[in-house]
Amino acid sequence: MDLRRLRYFVAVAEARSVGKAAERLRMAQPPLSVQIRKLEAEIGTPLFRRGTRGMDLTEAGQALLARASEALALAADGAEAARAVASGRRGRLSVGYMFVLANAVLPRLIPELRRSIPGVDLDFAELSASTREARLLDRSVTVALCMPAIHHPEIQVARVGAQPFMLAMPIRSPLARFSAVPMTKLQGRPLIALPRPDQDPASSMVAALLRRHQIVMPIASRVETVHSAMSLVLAGEGLAILPACAKLGAPHGIVFRPLRDATDSIDIAVCWRRDSHSPLIRTFLKCAEKVVAPL
Repeated sequence: MDLRRLRYFVAVAEARSVGKAAERLRMAQPPLSVQIRKLEAEIGTPLFRRGTRGMDLTEAGQALLARASEALALAADGAEAARAVASGRRGRLSVGYMFVLANAVLPRLIPELRRSIPGVDLDFAELSASTREARLLDRSVTVALCMPAIHHPEIQVARVGAQPFMLAMPIRSPLARFSAVPMTKLQGRPLIALPRPDQDPASSMVAALLRRHQIVMPIASRVETVHSAMSLVLAGEGLAILPACAKLGAPHGIVFRPLRDATDSIDIAVCWRRDSHSPLIRTFLKCAEKVVAPL
């Protein structure tokens, strides 16, 4: 059913006059009368009858009026909802994040998002090195907070911060007595690698750091997540070179120390599909830049 004709019908019903309704609609009376007759023909029954006080609704007209008003209100609400989503005022944003960033970033990022986009539903999904790319590509998350950035032709990346590398070790380790651990002290010590060298650039950063200082650390274990690495460190299986923010989620018994004469860092990036045009991504990016930069 033509919404325009419903609007004409409601205007005539409220004004109880074709002439007054035409004035309200800013149109001539004859075309309005034609549209009302077409609506009655479409429904198959008269909707108005002339009374002493103007145009009165028939019983069929009364039945239509309530539903027509509701339909017009729903249509207007739908149009406003579409405009709100298109402008980023409403909608849903699914945010992926890597565990290593959870404690450092989420407590500040989530309140900032809720202040910036209060009408948007937010949901959050933890990602790993092996799932983050796939979750973006299959659109199960809209945007991801990653460390390091994803390198894929279909994924757009924006750097929002960086974290220096630190050495994670058991508190009982002899290296814990150093305020900054000399690189030479790492020679020959077992390394918990995160993640596998062929899966992510982060591992090559650690490898490059060790090569530059001519340090060899045999790989004791290869793990995918920071919490797995810290569990093995706590068990005495080896040391781990991790982003500094990982210490916020470290279990009791693990300490972090900076590496002397090593200024290497790992990027924190916001990643999303290149073909995604959601205005919420830009808002998320601004919020992430605001809370991540001071880390």
